[in-house]
Amino acid sequence: MQAMLLDAQGTPLRLSEVPRPSPGADQLLLAVRACGVCRTDLHVLDGELRHPRLPLILGHEIVGVVVEKGAAVERFAIGERVGVPWLGRTCGRCAYCTRGSENLCDAAEFTGYTLDGGYAEFTLADQRYCFALPGEYSDAEAAPLLCAGLIGYRSLVAAGDARCLGIYGFGAAAHIIAQVARWQGREVFAFTKPGDLAGQQFARSLGAVWAGGADEPPPQAMDAAIVFAPAGELVPQALRRLRKGGTVVCAGIHMSNIPEFPYDILWGERCVRSIANLTRRDGEEFLAIAPRAGVRTEVERFPLAAANEALERLRSGRLRGAAVLVNQPD
Repeated sequence: MQAMLLDAQGTPLRLSEVPRPSPGADQLLLAVRACGVCRTDLHVLDGELRHPRLPLILGHEIVGVVVEKGAAVERFAIGERVGVPWLGRTCGRCAYCTRGSENLCDAAEFTGYTLDGGYAEFTLADQRYCFALPGEYSDAEAAPLLCAGLIGYRSLVAAGDARCLGIYGFGAAAHIIAQVARWQGREVFAFTKPGDLAGQQFARSLGAVWAGGADEPPPQAMDAAIVFAPAGELVPQALRRLRKGGTVVCAGIHMSNIPEFPYDILWGERCVRSIANLTRRDGEEFLAIAPRAGVRTEVERFPLAAANEALERLRSGRLRGAAVLVNQPD
């Protein structure tokens, strides 16, 4: 099969012919129809997330069709469409797993990082960590739901019942979660790179009541803010815009250093917290909510061989919505 291989961090992916894998007892062999291109893929590629499996097939927003099943697989049928997220496997026995926090499992494995992912024609996935997908979405439209949507949803839950919500970095995750927040009746303030007028208009088109540069003050204090951009300097900026008791949620798996800031912008029971990975419960809840909320994903499609181009477009901010690699038309 064809796959885009990462041989060493800091180098471009290489289009290669590799053996088609065979499923183990609990695994599905999937023909990959679409795979989203996520900022986490850039963090792996650039070496900001260390010690990946190498050589590695990136990609953890996978939409595929079951073509072969392991002997113990019970959940899915041949020909069924399923989604594969970032969380690929956990131990199921540790204190984190048994209390419902499997996202924190120390033995967890991750799709497109410690397990081969979906920048390929075929991939393997553990049946227990796959999701049935809503039929309302095409393959390419469904792919961003599996990380941008899931991590965004977990971040939104962590923001509590904030009526006025700020979102910093209006990319793939933000464009999905802004729609959910508006469906829930929240006011959304969108913060983009200074001068990104196109991004600000995109945010308004998805229901943001205000959009501006990250260096601009919003029209009123916010109850919570989600920082999707991997820029630590945005954390104190967001804190300064919060009401007392508000929360800044850092949603990325990697972020540049947070600069020193005065205690008085944290005082007043403000909170800074991070989001790590996802749980299967997050996936089940979000994938049920997305069609009810009328969430639509805006995607730019690329062939598998153009993965490096898609990653570079993401790096430079020249995407509207999400990039998705497709192996066949929807």
